[in-house]
Amino acid sequence: MTTSATDPGTAEVETGTFPYQRQCPFTPPKEYAEMVEKDVSQVTLTGSGLRIWTITGYETIRQLLTDPRVSASRKHANFPFYFVAPPEYRTETSFIGYDGQAHSDTRRKAALTFTARQVRRLRPRIEEIVDHHLDRLLAMSPTPYVDFHHAFSLPVPMTVICELLGIPQDRQEFFIKHGTALLGGHSSTKERQAAIVEVNAYVNELIQLKKAEPGDDLLSRAMADYEASGEEYTDRDLFNMVRLLMNGGHETTASQLSLGTACLLENPDQLALLLADPSLVKPAVEELVRFATIGDTAVPRVALEDIEIGGQTIREGDGILCLGLAANRDPEVFPEPEKLDITRGSRKHLGFGHGVHHCIGADLARLEMEIVWSRLFQRVPTLRLAKPFLDIPRKEGAVIYGLWELPVTW
Repeated sequence: MTTSATDPGTAEVETGTFPYQRQCPFTPPKEYAEMVEKDVSQVTLTGSGLRIWTITGYETIRQLLTDPRVSASRKHANFPFYFVAPPEYRTETSFIGYDGQAHSDTRRKAALTFTARQVRRLRPRIEEIVDHHLDRLLAMSPTPYVDFHHAFSLPVPMTVICELLGIPQDRQEFFIKHGTALLGGHSSTKERQAAIVEVNAYVNELIQLKKAEPGDDLLSRAMADYEASGEEYTDRDLFNMVRLLMNGGHETTASQLSLGTACLLENPDQLALLLADPSLVKPAVEELVRFATIGDTAVPRVALEDIEIGGQTIREGDGILCLGLAANRDPEVFPEPEKLDITRGSRKHLGFGHGVHHCIGADLARLEMEIVWSRLFQRVPTLRLAKPFLDIPRKEGAVIYGLWELPVTW
């Protein structure tokens, strides 16, 4: 199997794209079968000639993501970038690319905003944001259709994360545009680099503003925590944190909202269950995250020493990619994995990752999805797809899988 390195999640293979195109957006492509059977396989990235390992087994991925012999640092020579960014464009100084104590210390400051208690406090405001955007949605003409993804799924989480970080709401479109350029899978290397430069320039301006006029937001609190602790930090530390939380706080949730809504519309029996029993919304969130895995290629790693796993030897310095979509369809963990069952409610899925790098905003994302799917179908009970689902363009090969649009009517 041969692949070509272009962008995290957009590597070309001889028979299509890697990850392979999902003929059905909610199921692993047929080409995964051989890799799933092997559990641990190798592929070659032709753009760089880099040989990496793919991991598909649920238990093997969990084992690997808690193994101290595996690194998340982007500084390693064989780190499996698909978009090979020059050093000035990388985010290795944010905690997503740290290991050990450095990761714990840096993540802890951002995590203060994402504690379960803090997230619960956000519920009233998120409910207001969701209702506001539902009002806007219903004010639109449903003929011939409304693009639910751009009218609702993108602005809701963007509004939430902008408020958390103290970013003015009039900058939402700026970040949506550049988030799409960075993670959408269709942009050229030049376009991605230009987007990073523009985002960095704006975030640097924001940092200077917060230094002069701190507010009640995550960025201001992070700077105050650094000052109080006496720890050294740079502006790059701060803007990498902001970039990470912006990308992770809106693109992922937006994709999950659109795909999850489509899942429910395509499975009317499950939607009927949810409408009949609103208390099912929490298990429904977990099942939709499992069923429509969006971060299939979002967990790259590098081996720090030789590792025997899955009957193979991963050598020191080898790049690794954990394929969450395949793991979330493991029948030994999820009976009848190809079936959407909102009563399943298992949190065993790997939709938010696993181990110390487990998604820092998982509880916030859960809350946003819970509120959306509690309100959406109550307020728009006749919501339906305006096009056959398989005709809707999908973000094949993107870092974060999803839909380019979601045409709906009512």
